[in-house]
Amino acid sequence: MTRVVSLVPSLTEAVAVTAPGALVACTEWCTHPAALDVPRVGGTKNPAVAAVVALRPDLVVANEEENRPADLAALRAAGLDVLVTEIRDLDQALTELDRVLRACGVRSRPRWLDDAEAAWSAAAPAGPPRTAVVPVWRRPWMVLGRDTFAGDLLARLGVANAYAGHAERYPRVPLEELRARGADLVVLPDEPYRFTADDGPEAFPGVPAALVDGRYLTWYGPSLVRAPEVLGRALRAASR
Repeated sequence: MTRVVSLVPSLTEAVAVTAPGALVACTEWCTHPAALDVPRVGGTKNPAVAAVVALRPDLVVANEEENRPADLAALRAAGLDVLVTEIRDLDQALTELDRVLRACGVRSRPRWLDDAEAAWSAAAPAGPPRTAVVPVWRRPWMVLGRDTFAGDLLARLGVANAYAGHAERYPRVPLEELRARGADLVVLPDEPYRFTADDGPEAFPGVPAALVDGRYLTWYGPSLVRAPEVLGRALRAASR
């Protein structure tokens, strides 16, 4: 069996669900599957390179957005095979997931990947068309900009990203500017910043707020199967 180290929570879940026993380590941020019991090798932004090398995996799976080029270069310099994914929208996510799983030794496309594709093909807008500001951090405020996976998922559910045309993918935008944007919705995920009912909506008085599970908005893996349902429910609730 191919020995795999995953440096991306989404990919960790995908590999663990599809090829049980293949994972030999993952990051501290890899929370799914909940019962996953493998060594942890630091975070996505600060992996313990020496610990990964010591495990002598056949493959390290990573992502160009989540992992730093210097760490990936160090792993390659140590002789490890590193597969780096690039995921900017749903279609690319499905293609990259298939590529990762095949590289991990999975011979046939898993059922959950087909189910995810079918679920999104059948997804309908969650209410009338809306434009949203989508913060991913505060202090300073950062929002979704151009070419993001999460932005593509929202667009498929009838929610346009107010900053989709921004030059940056995750721009820092002063709160006053966010408020003046004229969006009719603010979407607040619970990761990477943990927005809650008491931390986030108050910054946008008079604007409906959709508190969403960040795993369903930003993870590309088995969570994609239920993502249209879960996200749609949260978006509809914000319009009531």
